[in-house]
Amino acid sequence: MSAQTEHTSVLVVGGGPDHERDVSIESATAVAEALRSTGAHDVRFEVIDRPAESELRALVEAGACDVVFPVLHGPWGEGGGIQRLLESIGVPFVGSGSRGAMSAMDKVRTKQLAAALGVPVLETALLDPAVHEHPPFDLPVVVKPVCQGSSIGLHVCKDVDAWQRAVQSVGTMPMMVEPMVEGARELAVGLVSKGGAELEPIPIVEISPSEEAGRIYDYEAKYVRDDTVYTLDPSLPTEVAERVVMLTQKMADALGVRHLCRADYLLDRAGSAWFLELNTMPGFTSHSLLPRACAGAGISMQALCAGLVGCARSGARTGAIV
Repeated sequence: MSAQTEHTSVLVVGGGPDHERDVSIESATAVAEALRSTGAHDVRFEVIDRPAESELRALVEAGACDVVFPVLHGPWGEGGGIQRLLESIGVPFVGSGSRGAMSAMDKVRTKQLAAALGVPVLETALLDPAVHEHPPFDLPVVVKPVCQGSSIGLHVCKDVDAWQRAVQSVGTMPMMVEPMVEGARELAVGLVSKGGAELEPIPIVEISPSEEAGRIYDYEAKYVRDDTVYTLDPSLPTEVAERVVMLTQKMADALGVRHLCRADYLLDRAGSAWFLELNTMPGFTSHSLLPRACAGAGISMQALCAGLVGCARSGARTGAIV
């Protein structure tokens, strides 16, 4: 089955009310440009905030669109908010449904599911400033929001002073603590629907932040710095590569993921892979991992975006990217 060939009206939306608004707009712009360049899509691009259902319905109906491509990141845009509205409106859309999106956005909830499935996860504690005068695990530890992406709010605490700064920074967002795996390799494992009924793997990407960035893959390393090294199909033992793909497929099935996802792992010095999180709407910027991995598999940005639109229009997980 080839990529979507009949003329399709697509509403691409970006922005949203979350902290990743700027990244979302950049991703959505890239998606809109890619779809326009296929010549097979009538594309409208809208920057939104947090529209009411009636406002979003008006946007959908204004162009009689066949598919909505919500390139949104963060708790509302990727965590079930806009997905619930689109389900209520009844329009096909790219990405997971509201239940899967909401579950995957909550890192603690996702890790609990992973543990129940036998997927290796690091110990985790919810951070309570009133209780945790001292770290719940031996230093170093990592502190991060439960429901954010792009490493927003990430703190790497290698000493007590860094821990106290992290605790003092806690506002209204729920935060979690994990032991830091020193010397670990960071791996991203993507899945996309390529035309069959299942999500299929694309090349693994290894992320290597620079020494100048402190070897930390934070927001700056992801979107601002140009010295982060991304390695497609990194040198890994065959059993490790096969295992992280299998674990990602297991998590995607359990969460009910549609169309695309990316899971992140830490590979420790002993060769054990630890699941961190699963992203149901990965970025589409020039720095983003899923388009890089697809390109490594011979899937252009145009084919990727057109295929995802085909997935949404044809229903469930099916559609064609290649």
